[in-house]
Amino acid sequence: MKTILVTGATGYIGGRLAPRLLEKGYKVRCLARDPAHLEGRPWTGSVEVVKGDILTGEGLEEALKDVDAAYYLIHAMADVPNFQACEEKAAALFADKAAALGVKKVIYLGGLGSDAGGLSRHLKSRHRVGEILRASGLNVTEFRAAIIVGSGSVSFEMIRYLVERLPLIPCFRYLKDTRCQPIAIRDVISYLIGALENPASDRRVVDIGGATVMSYRDMLRIYAETRGLKRGFFNFPLWSPELSARLIGLITTVPSMFAKPLLESLRYDVVCSNADALTLFPAIRPLDYRTAVQYALMRVNEHAVETTWTMAFMPRYAGPRSFIDKEGLILEDRYISVNAPPEKIFLVFSGIGGERGWFYLNWLWNLRAWLDRVLGGVGMRRGRRHPDIIRQGEPLDFWRVERVIENRLLLLRAEMKLPGKGWLQFETRVSEGGAAILRQTAYFEPLGFIGYAYWYALYPLHKIIFAGLAAEIKRRAEN
Repeated sequence: MKTILVTGATGYIGGRLAPRLLEKGYKVRCLARDPAHLEGRPWTGSVEVVKGDILTGEGLEEALKDVDAAYYLIHAMADVPNFQACEEKAAALFADKAAALGVKKVIYLGGLGSDAGGLSRHLKSRHRVGEILRASGLNVTEFRAAIIVGSGSVSFEMIRYLVERLPLIPCFRYLKDTRCQPIAIRDVISYLIGALENPASDRRVVDIGGATVMSYRDMLRIYAETRGLKRGFFNFPLWSPELSARLIGLITTVPSMFAKPLLESLRYDVVCSNADALTLFPAIRPLDYRTAVQYALMRVNEHAVETTWTMAFMPRYAGPRSFIDKEGLILEDRYISVNAPPEKIFLVFSGIGGERGWFYLNWLWNLRAWLDRVLGGVGMRRGRRHPDIIRQGEPLDFWRVERVIENRLLLLRAEMKLPGKGWLQFETRVSEGGAAILRQTAYFEPLGFIGYAYWYALYPLHKIIFAGLAAEIKRRAEN
């Protein structure tokens, strides 16, 4: 049985690739900076997880040892300083270690575009990563794709929210003039897996795309037609990636730091330069864009979104951290008896957020989210992947799920902008007398004087909100 390493397993592509590899009979190993973010997924117990970070080299040797092939699915999605240097460093570390350990094949997913026709900074960096991997002497298959259409992908979510929320869509010149060849997520996964057993793809750069080439304006129009929405377009003479990204950040779930590199790429055609993919993989017949949109919407409507781009994204100001109950934490703690079994109480509080809202004074939660968005935070628009099922490591509105214990506990870590660090925990258990107890605790670790001032200024309001929230969880569980 071949051992396959998947890097970026907590991300959009890697999180869908790993279970498909298991279905094909491969032994799968995943490299993750925070292995806890893989817990709770249906396939996690069937893979080997190695803690490590490609950017520092931590865990690389353990992850690459004795693997037959490795997927390189690491990208700097956001527009952050020195992202090119970080991507080059990570690729070089990975390539050197993989070559030294005799990895037989590396499969990399990069971006479409012609060097001769010009590329955005992010697309140039994608190509540069491929060059670094190949220069090490490794057997590399590099796939290059444009917009990936699938439920939860960053490109699809941007298109979806723009069309859903704007009856009249501003049309920049690049939306009409440049061409794109979008590809369905299922076809991307098919190519990635197909390369494992196809020696004809060895040491090749393979352009992959869907069955249709179109302008970005046509992509928006077809989405509207698929949804039965009437949408108009108007010519917008001014175009600035920064201004447009801020606008998209306010309208859609995609923060401006992600929207900007996507918008910068609109200047350049991203289409397949040849039909090599169809020749090398004749069994794969890529979907056209309209069909790919229909499949993506079907997944959204059925609440069957496997992964989203938000699962790997963490705001820089939030930073990775784990909850530790220690001195210095301020807390708002309350216990309440509930006439319902613990598993039913868990079902209620683990279903909070998203379309259901926050149960009590929801308009205040929305106001706080709006203020967070104005200040450059994530706001509430990330929602939740599934209305009932919650997994450790995934986002929930402006929180991150830090811990889940089935039928017992849910711990959320705040990712809104705060003068400190915050957590909200729900726990249910049976008391010695046999009654079910709900414990709801808000924890706050203030950052200096401003943090303390923030907490105590809002404490009267927090007290009302948290009391009402606990009472509403009790009511819903008992009903």
